[in-house]
Amino acid sequence: MKEKRKAKIRDFFLSFGKAQVSAFLGGLFDFAIYTIGIQIFGFTAYISNIISGSLGAVVNFTINRYWTFDSTSAPVGPQLGKFVVVVIGSIFLKSTGIFFLVDHLSVNPYYSKIIVEILVSLGFNFLMQKYWVFKK
Repeated sequence: MKEKRKAKIRDFFLSFGKAQVSAFLGGLFDFAIYTIGIQIFGFTAYISNIISGSLGAVVNFTINRYWTFDSTSAPVGPQLGKFVVVVIGSIFLKSTGIFFLVDHLSVNPYYSKIIVEILVSLGFNFLMQKYWVFKK
């Protein structure tokens, strides 16, 4: 019984660590697109966040399916559908957080993005992906 519990705990932290690497890589891509959207295309922080979040999600889904949760035996369609629901929730939470920090607390848009990314990634994305999208 103790061995099963230890294995579950070890699996949780291993997948958590891998998810953080995946989120970091997806986040770098997301942040680059976010910056390009604002600096080059002149998009608002909110519009740039929606675009960058969507593109970063593609990177994140691919890494999570094939490496983080090693969930390639499950059909991709249902996983992708669930992932899209999580991404929409994530983008909503992030956009709302950025809006609040930028417009109501006058926080720099780049710092706002980093703060909100960390909070939503740890408190929402990982749990939804591990226990719903890529559940084994």
